[in-house]
Amino acid sequence: MTLWQRLKPIRARLVVLLAVIGPGIITANVDNDAGGITTYSVAGAHFGYSLLWMLGLVALALIIVQEMSARLGVVTGKGLADLIRENFGVRATVVIIGIVLFANLANTVSEFAGVAASMEIFGLSKYVSVPLVAGGVWLLIVKGSYKSVERIFLAASALYLAYVASGILANPPWPEVLRAARTPSFHFEAGYVTIFVTIVGTTIAPWMQFYQQSSIVDKGLKVTDYGYERIDVVLGSAFAVLVAAFITIACAATLYAGGVRIETAKDAALALRPLAGPYASTLFALGLLNASVFSAAILPLSTAYVVCEAFGWEAGVSRNWKDAPVFFGIYTALIVTGAAIILLPVKSLVQTMLDSQTLNGVLLPVILIVMLRLINDKRLMGRFVNGRAFNIVAWAIVIALIALTGILVMTSVFPGFLRS
Repeated sequence: MTLWQRLKPIRARLVVLLAVIGPGIITANVDNDAGGITTYSVAGAHFGYSLLWMLGLVALALIIVQEMSARLGVVTGKGLADLIRENFGVRATVVIIGIVLFANLANTVSEFAGVAASMEIFGLSKYVSVPLVAGGVWLLIVKGSYKSVERIFLAASALYLAYVASGILANPPWPEVLRAARTPSFHFEAGYVTIFVTIVGTTIAPWMQFYQQSSIVDKGLKVTDYGYERIDVVLGSAFAVLVAAFITIACAATLYAGGVRIETAKDAALALRPLAGPYASTLFALGLLNASVFSAAILPLSTAYVVCEAFGWEAGVSRNWKDAPVFFGIYTALIVTGAAIILLPVKSLVQTMLDSQTLNGVLLPVILIVMLRLINDKRLMGRFVNGRAFNIVAWAIVIALIALTGILVMTSVFPGFLRS
């Protein structure tokens, strides 16, 4: 038997894996949006490498949560909003959907703000860049098939490597980086606690569970694909957290070392130029543009899935406008509204972004508890319910996330909640 023949089973599995891969990688990476990049940039610029250690724990929590979402999707063949309506009633569904709608609209606005900010670095006005991007992502979803859209989204995920390159070009002291990554440290001061909690909140967002499960259903994945989809989830989560680490490293090695304070990802990209050179700065800005465009397409799509599933309307990227008018109508409305708000002569959209963050914080514990109830329902999941050990870990993560998001909500509603 030749080596090529011996490798045939491995090649066959690899082909299946490549066919299944997509929902997990796309969902995890799109969460590194304009808000996420800003959070990691501020973490590195203000606190150096001291927060790197927590990213390993965040990766574990992300994998656990997204794996449950994937399992619900492949076993039931239904989206999360659909399952909530069937198992918890219309009233609970309407309340949850209402919060998701408002939060996702505010998040969409922040993504178009990221588009405007990144293109202004290259000298292009928001009055040109935002309409162009809005039109482009609208055409992508309305005219594309699921397969073509997924390929473009996977390519966009790969472009996050720009942040890895930017981190390497910043020339950090690697022994110090590795030491910080494996040595837990915590400082009880307002700024540190707030950014600590915000990192968790920006990495695990409620829309992710809805979108990943819906895309798994839309793609037509079955129980037989479960093992491969788990790999998809792990790869996506690990890569997303790796990108977050390199954003933090890039800003810590340059901005923190130079005593530069920032408030946005745009500030970070501009400040990197004199400290790390034009290539690092340009890569950082291109990464912000890619992330913002990517998220501006996904968040309205997630919202359209959620609303249509909740009320039993036709949904799916591969459908046409005639078959799924509400689905494409909601998608269009969010794109147009999000882009239009950015073009208004408003000085600051910070409050809108804070409101969306607060609503995400309120919604996340509810969604996680609902998911745990659903995934432990033998009527729905059969032999795919959580085991005892998995449940202990999952509930521990949920309780920790509830506590952290509670702090995040309190700091958003009451800015003086944590005193320096």
